[in-house]
Amino acid sequence: MQQFPDEIVQSPKLASVRYDVRGPIAQEAARLEREGHRITRLNIGNPAPFGFEAPDSILQTMIKELPTAQGYSDSQGIHSARVAIAQYYQTRGMVDAGPDDVWLGNGVSELISMVLTALLGHGDEVLIPAPDYPLWTGATKLAGGTPVHYICDEQNHWWPDLAEIEAKITDRTKALVVINPNNPTGAVYPREVLEGMADICRRHGLLLLADEIYENITFDGVEMVNAATVAEDVLTITFSGLSKTWRVAGFRSGWIYISGPTHRAKNYLEGLGLLMNMRMCANVPGQHAIQAALGGHQSIEDLILPSGRLHEQRETAHRLLAQIEGVSVEKADGALYLFPRLDPDLYPIDNDEHFVIELLRQQKILVSHGRAFNWVDTQHFRLVTLPSVEDLEEAISGIADFLSGYRAGTIARV
Repeated sequence: MQQFPDEIVQSPKLASVRYDVRGPIAQEAARLEREGHRITRLNIGNPAPFGFEAPDSILQTMIKELPTAQGYSDSQGIHSARVAIAQYYQTRGMVDAGPDDVWLGNGVSELISMVLTALLGHGDEVLIPAPDYPLWTGATKLAGGTPVHYICDEQNHWWPDLAEIEAKITDRTKALVVINPNNPTGAVYPREVLEGMADICRRHGLLLLADEIYENITFDGVEMVNAATVAEDVLTITFSGLSKTWRVAGFRSGWIYISGPTHRAKNYLEGLGLLMNMRMCANVPGQHAIQAALGGHQSIEDLILPSGRLHEQRETAHRLLAQIEGVSVEKADGALYLFPRLDPDLYPIDNDEHFVIELLRQQKILVSHGRAFNWVDTQHFRLVTLPSVEDLEEAISGIADFLSGYRAGTIARV
């Protein structure tokens, strides 16, 4: 008689893959909510729950197009959306962008996985920033690759160290990832840093992977430079979409733009096209939102100005966190996050995941621990700046109370 295993287990491919942003801490928050507690969620950059709504023009366009959006589209994406994306990049200095250079996906997350799966063999390496958006590390591992983290310098605005990046290149290195504006630090890289990263790719034959989903969310006049504009002779894949700038994360409307010497990557691009074909196409209603979003007034501009809601929330969160004893935090130049550091002399933390779970249980405030972003120590956490000023004031007051108790020893140290 055939013997069956006592238990069906997960693939060994998942053994080292983590995505703690939605992991045990979020599960504990859900448990507390089921018990009737109100949780202030400062852990995920999802604009909709905080009252950020999509522009009406996008919603109206999708509603109008629904009758024609019931079937599959071309696997690369509907032509009108790809034309709109190409024209958008032309206005940002990528004058050679055309619709054939654009592929649509179910959000940037899906596209990251497909780009890496098409690229990596077992043991191939990808240079990824630390801290990072953890999908990059997880997707690299799932694709059979090895993530190699380069450290971004907290003492230098969280910018990467070019010498360290170059020192970590081996004969197995295939690509360099840049996340700009950065999640979780909010850093926006200056032109000279991006030029240096492009030069490293140029000299070592690396693919430049530019995650620019927050490209339109910058503050105080800080310039956001698209990596492709300083890497015209480097094969570059730019990732972006509607989820943050146009506040439609649930639409899963993402894209990649492929630029540089594509003739050198014909075989790779055929493999990427194969993966695109296998998943049929991206969400078709979400594709119809793209032309409407890119073609009109960019309402995000009203939110990032000094009087705008996103700007004021960042200011409030930074000011209040910096006032807490033993907390230091770089003011974010872009994106929707802050990444504070806790002085280890005042807050000796052995396990930062347990630390934020205890904060959650005591204050009903949900943040993400620093190691969830592949950071190297236990002294950081990420806070989302999407809530209203009033909610941020209340939440950070709760964090301050918790830290006061931690310093005084009335809260057990973890």
